[in-house]
Amino acid sequence: MGRRTKQSPIGTLATTPWPVGILAGIIGFILVRYGIQWFLSLQGGMLAQAFAQQSSPVFAPLAWVLLVICWIAALGSYLNARKRRRFLDTRTTLESLAAGGWRQFEQLVGEAFRRQGYAVEETGLGGPDGGIDLILRKDGRRTLVQCKQWKRQQVGVSVVREMAGLLAHHQAQAVKIVCIGSYTSDAEAFARGKPIELISGERFLEMIQAAQQTGAPRRQPDQRNEPTWTQPPADTSPQRHACPRCGSALVQRTNRRTGEGFLGCSQFPKCRGGS
Repeated sequence: MGRRTKQSPIGTLATTPWPVGILAGIIGFILVRYGIQWFLSLQGGMLAQAFAQQSSPVFAPLAWVLLVICWIAALGSYLNARKRRRFLDTRTTLESLAAGGWRQFEQLVGEAFRRQGYAVEETGLGGPDGGIDLILRKDGRRTLVQCKQWKRQQVGVSVVREMAGLLAHHQAQAVKIVCIGSYTSDAEAFARGKPIELISGERFLEMIQAAQQTGAPRRQPDQRNEPTWTQPPADTSPQRHACPRCGSALVQRTNRRTGEGFLGCSQFPKCRGGS
């Protein structure tokens, strides 16, 4: 199983949503700039108060350094998130899913699940050879994800068995394995009836397309499927073309969804009567 180099606290902060970095910088600044001195002043001892007074000029620069570092990490998080969104929005074929390395494919999978409302954690426990690449959280459930960027090789049953073992070890509720290709019949048979979801390349592409539609701008109000109004029919007999609710004249309307015509009250939307 592949292992990655352990990230520094700042590197970890850069992988979190950028507002977290902004907030962490502000809190860190306040704690270093004012919190340490306040804490030492509460000790009451002369030694503590003397140390607080002598170190006061040091706390301010450290607080500013911490603030700048956290905000730089937040900027990196924002730029990375924008890059991932753009990368996902340009994937249209199976070949485009295979573009880039395994790390980029893992980020693509994570962004697709983010669009589905999951909180995504890049664990650092996986790698190009396997393991847990992502942990998804939604509705109190933890889901382990492994990403396979194999372009030609089918994913076999050994990979599925490995993830099944990690499911119990990490006390998760489900497992998802995402690949560009497909799975062997043995792998599909092993996953059947278990909380293990095998997502093939074609199905993942459908997820990408659905995520792209979710992120698309909403239609304007004038594009909604509203019934169209037309002139009243030639036969305007009051008894035949009177609204049964309010007695107003009925007019011919067409439902855009079904294409069927019907008579509706001319006082719509105040009155929704019709025949």
